[in-house]
Amino acid sequence: MNDRARVTHDLCARSAVRALVASQIREVAEAGMSEPDILSFWFGEPDEVTPEYIRDAAVASIAAGETFYSQNLGLPELRQAIAAYVTRRHRPVASGNVAATSSGVSALMLTAEALVNPGDRVVCVTPLWPNLTEIPKILGAEVVRVGLQFGEAGWTLDVDRLLGALLPGTRAVMINSPNNPTGWALEREGQEAILAQCRKHGIWIIADDVYERLYYAGDSAPSFLELADADDRVVSTNSFSKAWLMTGWRLGWIVAPPALIPDLGKLIEYNTSCAPVFVQRAGVVAITDGESTVQRTLARFRAARDFLVAQLAAIDGIGVASPPGAMYVFFRVEGVNDSLHFCKRLVREARLGLAPGSAFGPEGEGFVRWCFAASQERLTEGVRRLARYLKVQ
Repeated sequence: MNDRARVTHDLCARSAVRALVASQIREVAEAGMSEPDILSFWFGEPDEVTPEYIRDAAVASIAAGETFYSQNLGLPELRQAIAAYVTRRHRPVASGNVAATSSGVSALMLTAEALVNPGDRVVCVTPLWPNLTEIPKILGAEVVRVGLQFGEAGWTLDVDRLLGALLPGTRAVMINSPNNPTGWALEREGQEAILAQCRKHGIWIIADDVYERLYYAGDSAPSFLELADADDRVVSTNSFSKAWLMTGWRLGWIVAPPALIPDLGKLIEYNTSCAPVFVQRAGVVAITDGESTVQRTLARFRAARDFLVAQLAAIDGIGVASPPGAMYVFFRVEGVNDSLHFCKRLVREARLGLAPGSAFGPEGEGFVRWCFAASQERLTEGVRRLARYLKVQ
């Protein structure tokens, strides 16, 4: 008989991971994803499949046997295509400024891994897609939230309040504009003030630009890339998911100062090694030949936004404003102070799937997010179910 005392050990993840906030969007969705009669608008995903010409590029790549590894930073053809696209839209960028990544969220994670140390101070403009606020926490950083305000003009940022949070010693500020979930977009004047403050204190700007083409006041949302010099601490992350209807492909990119790119390559090697070649081939075709897809998507979403906002505004007890960007209406429901509970009840009792505002932080409590990247027929039925539910409460 072994008389040695058995040593027990904690079998859990490290404390920083255990402290992460689980996705309340997933919590609601998993309560109804398997039920076909649920009308769901909880995820940020267009309801159309990827266009055929993009799919064909991936199929041709697979047929040609391109099933092996590629360069860590991406195929040269893809990096060149992204650089040409960014140059057309913003400012001259070389392929040496670009890293291709396995999704936009991977681009954000890699950027944070490259820049953020344990104990660093990271400022986020909120409410915000929870991945952005939780990524710094994974790395042991402190997250400081600066909240948008909701009023008759919709969601707005007190730029002076944000500048006051960008103190000496702050490592980075993370800004998602146009914003998920609110649709708020940072205007040029605000970008100029933020960039000046970050230059003064050596703060990195991490811009999540995934919705830059889903902007309804112009062809593209204002970008820090149009203001930044080559030696500015500005990193832009982006994705093929939304504007090119490629959510399931998991392909994104980073535009960063050239000095940062080699270390991003190391991190890609130790995270995913590379994006699949056939996915990258599809990305080349999308970003080179896909402007008509982007424009069609933008027009379709603009019409859906206008329709949904008008329909929601006609329901008693709902406070709503038209968002200038992204693909969401983030609206207030009178009397709701537990949006997670409210959305779970919507699934069970109204057969309607929306995302709880609390999923995006305390600033979002009392609000609900509706992804309007859907047909008018689906939106009409969704509004009917919501109105009927609210009427009997």
